[in-house]
Amino acid sequence: MSDIIRLLPDSVANQIAAGEVIQRPASAVKELLENAIDAGGDSIELIIKDAGKTLIQIIDNGCGMSPTDARMSFERHATSKIKSADDLFRIKTFGFRGEALASIAAIAQVEMKTRRHEDELGSHLIIEGSTVKSQQPCACPTGTSIMVKNLFYNVPARRNFLKSDPAELRHIIEEYQRVVLVNANIAFSLNNNGKPLSQLPKAGLKQRIANVMGAGNLEKLIAVGQETNVVKVSGFIGKPENARKTKGEQYFFANNRYIRHPYLNHAVEEAFSDLIPEGYYPSYFLYLDVDPAQIDINIHPTKTEVNFQDHQTIYAILRSAVRAAIGKYSLSSTLDFDAEQSFNLHFHKNRPIVAPGIHVDPEFNPFVKNPQPELRLSPKTERYEPGVNQWEKIYEGLRSRETEDLSARQTRIVGSDFGQETRTERGFMQFQNRYIITKVKSGLMIIDQQAAHERVLFERYLDRIDQKKGMAQQQLFPQTVKLSASDTELVNELIGEISNLGFVIEPFGNNTFIVNGTPADLTDENIQELIENVLENYKKNQLGLKLDRKNNLARAMARNMAVKSGKVLMAEEMQSLVDDLFACKVPDISPSGKTITVIIGDDEIDKRFN
Repeated sequence: MSDIIRLLPDSVANQIAAGEVIQRPASAVKELLENAIDAGGDSIELIIKDAGKTLIQIIDNGCGMSPTDARMSFERHATSKIKSADDLFRIKTFGFRGEALASIAAIAQVEMKTRRHEDELGSHLIIEGSTVKSQQPCACPTGTSIMVKNLFYNVPARRNFLKSDPAELRHIIEEYQRVVLVNANIAFSLNNNGKPLSQLPKAGLKQRIANVMGAGNLEKLIAVGQETNVVKVSGFIGKPENARKTKGEQYFFANNRYIRHPYLNHAVEEAFSDLIPEGYYPSYFLYLDVDPAQIDINIHPTKTEVNFQDHQTIYAILRSAVRAAIGKYSLSSTLDFDAEQSFNLHFHKNRPIVAPGIHVDPEFNPFVKNPQPELRLSPKTERYEPGVNQWEKIYEGLRSRETEDLSARQTRIVGSDFGQETRTERGFMQFQNRYIITKVKSGLMIIDQQAAHERVLFERYLDRIDQKKGMAQQQLFPQTVKLSASDTELVNELIGEISNLGFVIEPFGNNTFIVNGTPADLTDENIQELIENVLENYKKNQLGLKLDRKNNLARAMARNMAVKSGKVLMAEEMQSLVDDLFACKVPDISPSGKTITVIIGDDEIDKRFN
């Protein structure tokens, strides 16, 4: 039998490596951005077309490469950062494996122009499918410009598995954000299909986070700082009251590299325990500075998973640092740590110091009627005093409130077993401000008010999207909504369905939208907060349930707008909600699969008394 083991051709080996390193356009964007940062420039431009499927271009003003280095950079395991195995434990740069460019060149058409500062001419290199087509001198700016065209053109099976353009674009924006959040000293820009999506000037870290995540986040951040001989912790966390239902804004960086680490994530969530509701997650942007010898970043091709030698100590320090930051924030309303700890006395040089006194009007009589109440200025005290008023009006207000309180007490029953209030009128009773209880033929029906309202709203919103008949209410003053780059693309993707719900919304550039109208049944809502919450619920459903766009959006909107547990309902509101519920197609199950109604039969009630 002949030998059957053979060496793979370089082109095949590179395609296999590309499958590990380059999984989608966003993977190529990550590798190329990291190489551009390692080049030492202070301005990086990212240009993409068709969500990176047609073109990915990175332009930097870094150190550039010589013609020999330009050619060698596309060879497998070619790198300028590693000379021996010991260097693996002293890594402070990003692209050190030497696989990225070789993997990209194996599955795309690559064109690169690069020039060093000391060279008069640069080098122009064209590679297709690991094959060098040409290399020649050219005139170009200092730095490097690399274009990746037609990704996976020679691996059609991989290309067919790519998602839609909006989905792939969101992955690219996610990788872009991970890079820019740790390099605030570099100016970045992102351009998609000729349209600018992001323009980030050099800035401080807090301002960079606000520029990336939205200007509204600037006031929601709490600084974190803790330095020990094991790890230095810095960055920002979100205020407890701004916790979200998804884990979207949670970023860890170790030695300026984005990482995933569930163990450390648990440390932060543990620090927020008892401060945020169950099911909510804190936002954080935390930067760990660790001795490179104490961290292994070479355990995964994408370098997002790392091992710490002393992870338990880092866990404790991280939790303590976050706890301390939250504690300082909680005290900031009563104590100013930056102010000098002394009495703040304000003296006026040209005004004599006069001892305070009490001035009494001997002619004041509260029982003398004055039909024209007025405010009069007392020359002695230099302050406004209330004039003689009609005191009967005060008692009239008290009597009216007493009447209202009595009426409310007459519709209230205090439960003798748990001491909790319930409300009953016209055949409906609200228990624990969460359930509606009513009499039916077979016994008592208990209705979960939040789940019931979600079902009603879900079918209503779904019908509006299908029928395209959402009624809009014009805003007296159009409102501006500013979102992150990824949320902006999500709104652009859903703009048709959002309009069908009744929103009149249009892009205004720079991740901003103008809302000229809202659904007619929407009352007194913060539009910025509403849209952010709907998008958060949408993304959460998209990750876990894989719903289609219409169902997902209707469900996210219903979840956000439904009446919550703890809301006191009047009899008319309970009646309307129950009527709407039983007009639904599926009145017994909420959109999330939760039971809405439970019936306790007469027989079961009788058994309780026997």
